[in-house]
Amino acid sequence: MRLLLDECVPKRLRNHFPGHDARTVRQKGWGSKKNGELLALMVADGFEVFVTVDQNLQYQQNITAAGVAVLVLVAPSNRIADVLPLIPAAQTALAAIRPGDVVEVSGPVP
Repeated sequence: MRLLLDECVPKRLRNHFPGHDARTVRQKGWGSKKNGELLALMVADGFEVFVTVDQNLQYQQNITAAGVAVLVLVAPSNRIADVLPLIPAAQTALAAIRPGDVVEVSGPVP
């Protein structure tokens, strides 16, 4: 599965999705693009899932019409130490995610 990691996601996280082609927005040269334009670029380039920590994206964009899925990592911050524990749940979610889905994964509440 082709994953695009949002600018707000630590770039090192791309190495923690074995079996998937994970790229960052910056790697693609799409830095500073607005979310709507970014989703269109994703579809045109064959990406299937947008990985973000932005919990408001689903309320700002029509994900179903965009034709991609969104995986939201819900953590106390976007630091690698906070999002890395979410990877097992993210991998499970990726196994079932479909275009138009918005799936939030989170860890235990402290």
